[in-house]
Amino acid sequence: MTIASKITGLMALTLLLACSPPGDERQPAAASDPPEATPSDPLPSWNDGDAKQQILEFVAQVTNPASPAFVPAGERIATFDNDGTLWAERPLYFQLLFAVDRVRSMADDHPEWRAEQPFKAILEDDREALGKMGHAELGQLLAATHAGITAEEFSAIARGWLDTARHPLFDRPFNEIIYQPMLEVLSYLRANGFKTFITSAGGIEFMRTFAEKAYGIPPDQVIGSSIETEFRVEGDRTFLMRLPELHFADDKEGKPVAINRYIGQRPIAAFGNSDGDLQMLQYAAGGDRARLMVLVHHDDAEREYAYDRESRIGRLDKGLDEADRWGITVVSMKDDWRTVFPWGS
Repeated sequence: MTIASKITGLMALTLLLACSPPGDERQPAAASDPPEATPSDPLPSWNDGDAKQQILEFVAQVTNPASPAFVPAGERIATFDNDGTLWAERPLYFQLLFAVDRVRSMADDHPEWRAEQPFKAILEDDREALGKMGHAELGQLLAATHAGITAEEFSAIARGWLDTARHPLFDRPFNEIIYQPMLEVLSYLRANGFKTFITSAGGIEFMRTFAEKAYGIPPDQVIGSSIETEFRVEGDRTFLMRLPELHFADDKEGKPVAINRYIGQRPIAAFGNSDGDLQMLQYAAGGDRARLMVLVHHDDAEREYAYDRESRIGRLDKGLDEADRWGITVVSMKDDWRTVFPWGS
């Protein structure tokens, strides 16, 4: 199965914005230190309210041996989407911005790209041509920028990009555009015997380059979409070569499948922000234990971005409609988060 055959229409639409993300006249506020967590308030970046209280009460119930909802520590599994849940996803999914920058950095070695689509459109910032791009062209883009190199080479390239590329609005490295309230949730859960996993549609090897430093989640607890790799031997050297074929798409119905395949336990807590995460939350909701399902609603245009039902990136439509039925807590970024980023908002 080729990469192109599994690329979604959503990615085709978002690439329209890729070469020159739309300007934003807002100016980021000056940096400030986040509030410090204490035993009496482990979630200080959350405003007091129903969302915060539900998280605190859930953890208290499943960690109290005297509670009928008690869950042994080894079975306390929490899964988190990444894009839009742990770090931002605007103005474009960060990994797609990485792919676009890869095309630009590789262009001198590929002079033929200046006459070939989709590369020509990227190099010329041709938004009209980008808007007409289909699955095949996107497959070409991802194959050229993500495959044909070893796993170690890809990780080094991704780390280098994350160390130098900066968010167009916040003017900080992309791996600093992470949500302080979610960092507190991760720390709070781990302090109470939970094992925390990323389950994201993003590339697994891309996320593994930063997840431990950014979130405290080690590589073996990162699940994501992946391309095929092939083991090779050249003399005394052994390595994995990345191939231009999709192995697994960890999105929508694929998320519960991946959780079962790689974790082997149904989560009792699941966090997402879009319709692509709904099935993961439904999977958690279908368990027979106390459980917590959370959707982060991006409704804060002043401190971050506001988008939901009509968005081409991180669309949250069906999730809002289904929240009550599945017992999902919808968190308002505007109302429930006292601060957004570790360095201020």
